[in-house]
Amino acid sequence: MKKFLALLTLLLLQSCNYFEKQIPSEKELLDKQLKEINWQEVDEYPSVTECELLTDEAQRKQCFFEFLTSTIQEKLSVDTLSNLYPELDTIEVKVTVYPDAKLEFEPQFPKDSVAYDKVKIDSILHARLVDLPKVNPALKRGIPVKTQFILPVILKVE
Repeated sequence: MKKFLALLTLLLLQSCNYFEKQIPSEKELLDKQLKEINWQEVDEYPSVTECELLTDEAQRKQCFFEFLTSTIQEKLSVDTLSNLYPELDTIEVKVTVYPDAKLEFEPQFPKDSVAYDKVKIDSILHARLVDLPKVNPALKRGIPVKTQFILPVILKVE
């Protein structure tokens, strides 16, 4: 019986080693998490109040882009941009939404384009694209982040 108890005690002490696990350090866990995050995409796209009621993420994104495009078209339609450049029917605008909900607009032109006065078009954009509705910035893991995208804005609707 003593031999059996000694053998049982020895087995129990040895088996305790099987339950010990290596606990990873905080740095290892952080590095692993950072590698798993896709930094090229946001969790939630920017949005405006009109689109907040939609629950589907794709519909909210589509709603936001359509709202912003139509708002920009509306504000530029009352301008002389189409009179100054009658051949210009569409302009690409790079929109930047900052974490503090500030918006910035920058016209995009082909590299070899000399037909347009880029400074004049840029100043018209800055003068007209003010007083836009509040835009909620994009979120990445619950934190507001800067996003940029290019919108094609149709100047002449026929």
